[in-house]
Amino acid sequence: MVDLRWIGALACAALCVASLLSPSVSRARDLPFERSETREPCNDHDPLRRPFFGDLHVHTSLSFDSYISSQRNDPAAAYRYARGEAILLPDEDGEPRVRAQIQRPLDFASVTDHSEYLGQINICTIDPWKLGYWWPHCVMTRASHFWTQLLAASWWTSLGVMGGGSIDHSFACTLSDCEEAESEAWEQIQAAAEAAYDRSSDCRFTSFVGYEYTDAPDAFNMHRNVIFRNEKVVPKPISTYETGSYNFPKLWTLLRRDCIDAGQGCDVLAIPHNPNLAGGLMFRDPETAEEASDRVFFEPLVELTQHKASSECRFDRLAGRGLDTEDELCDFEQVVADNLSMLGSVHGEVRTEQAAPVPIDRFARRNMVRNVLKDGLALGRKTGTNPFTMGFIGSTDTHSATPGGAEEDNYLGHLGRRDAGYRNVQDHFFSNPGGHAVVWAEENSRDAIFLGMRRKETYATSGTRPVVRFFGGADLDPAACGSPRMVAEAYERGTPMGGRLIGGPEAGAPRFLVSALKDPGIEGHPGTDLQRAQIIKGWIDAEGRTHERVVDVAGDANNGASVDPETCTPTGSGAAELCVVWTDPDFDASQDAFYYLRVLENPTCRWSTLQCQAAGVNPFAEDCEEQAAVQTAAAQERGAVGDVYGRCCLAEEEEPFYKPTLQERAWTSPIWYDARAAE
Repeated sequence: MVDLRWIGALACAALCVASLLSPSVSRARDLPFERSETREPCNDHDPLRRPFFGDLHVHTSLSFDSYISSQRNDPAAAYRYARGEAILLPDEDGEPRVRAQIQRPLDFASVTDHSEYLGQINICTIDPWKLGYWWPHCVMTRASHFWTQLLAASWWTSLGVMGGGSIDHSFACTLSDCEEAESEAWEQIQAAAEAAYDRSSDCRFTSFVGYEYTDAPDAFNMHRNVIFRNEKVVPKPISTYETGSYNFPKLWTLLRRDCIDAGQGCDVLAIPHNPNLAGGLMFRDPETAEEASDRVFFEPLVELTQHKASSECRFDRLAGRGLDTEDELCDFEQVVADNLSMLGSVHGEVRTEQAAPVPIDRFARRNMVRNVLKDGLALGRKTGTNPFTMGFIGSTDTHSATPGGAEEDNYLGHLGRRDAGYRNVQDHFFSNPGGHAVVWAEENSRDAIFLGMRRKETYATSGTRPVVRFFGGADLDPAACGSPRMVAEAYERGTPMGGRLIGGPEAGAPRFLVSALKDPGIEGHPGTDLQRAQIIKGWIDAEGRTHERVVDVAGDANNGASVDPETCTPTGSGAAELCVVWTDPDFDASQDAFYYLRVLENPTCRWSTLQCQAAGVNPFAEDCEEQAAVQTAAAQERGAVGDVYGRCCLAEEEEPFYKPTLQERAWTSPIWYDARAAE
């Protein structure tokens, strides 16, 4: 939860700050939502809502690709980490010697282990008295030898998770009861979530029961994280074993049957992630009206950023153009491939041709969410239903049971021993620590946060914790930034991020309230000043063509902030707070549109730069290559294989996406303007 004590340290107007983060009120009030569970009322309850920071994409030792990376922390350990406790991770040799602890606890999290293979991994790893435990591929799964682990991973994926054929079971299921083992694992996931959930009036931490639906035919990602509102969940995770491959709409059908319509108080949503690695398959045109309505209901959110790159938009600096965009800031945390094989580096070499760079002209438009939003406007005009009205969250996709471990200066990797220590720079240089899911809610409880996700009052961050508000409405006060009732009046007169503005013949140009506070940081880890705030608009014209525009509405892109190349210490200054009310000067009441807010921090050093410098290799130095050769030789003497630190010296001007510095950022859910009432 955001610590209000930091506000006084900011050089902000007291009234504006008080309006942005309103004080707590007594719990003696009527709730604006219905309780679906038994719990104590929260002492800390705010009708004007607060930002809660979380992670809804977390893998533990119950996931095959976590376990084969020598990662042995289970769901209970993951929740301990999320709440601020230390856990041990494997080092480069697979031994649990690395102490991991998040700098600031999360407010909420969900363990989302792969539904596919839950039972089979249980058979292979838990009970030596089960015959299947001794099946050779299970023995390989438990191996400590690095290449044997990689062979085991290849075998697991060949069963169907990343293959092109049917989804198969391990022969271990012939030797032992995998259905019973799956039930045991599902019960363990539920029990860990229940044990971590603070049902007391303190409301310190919220856990959600969840899992990941893991379809990736030919390595094209169509994964979804399935998140349940409360402890009432499906009897077993619905996976590709039940839906078949290329058939995620059946996931929604079965969730409706087994959860929504089951009459047990079950509620659920599914969150797609990494469309950047989907080869254009994640967001297809709905084939039926039912598919369109199911997508709107079950998938109100998309995970916009995580450790396998960001999916907002794409701009190739070498090509000098973007993927249906001219926005140069769309080079942020991109990878060159368009599928999950981008993770296939070992000892510094890419081991699969499928991970080859995909030119901007062949990269699928709908791999990028901004393009999906624009296409949704066109589909809405054509069919009457816009199926792509998703809000935004971020998460980590950690496979090291480290939810929220998105700090650049505290990043230990997200793939167990596969990116531990020097392997992080060597094999996963183009990955990143991931981000946060931020939900505006009245209190830190399952109902409040889940309903915040359902209404899309959410934003994504790339790993820092700025506090961001975004409202739209024709009646918003142009002088709202100076009002002590700024937020209250914004709720009364407008709609928050994720909402909808209704058009009409007399519709006036909407105003947008933008308000952002810098991440307060903690002692020893100060937050970074804000550089600027931008509004991204997408719209459809009378001829059916879609457009986009990026407008700087607050701050200064040329504030001179940078980093010290020797120490990575930030230089220059920015803003502690940004606040403005912006009116769209080109508004046309007859055009459907969306607007979302992007907030940029001043430049800081990327995690890879920090780790390279810590190893004695400075990416900014003229003799970087000589430093890398010396440190690689030293690492090889300690057992490393291949070029370890060469990537530290990549030249920014020769790379389509990589920079040694980055600008952390936040993206709010869009606000949609629906012009159909104006026609």
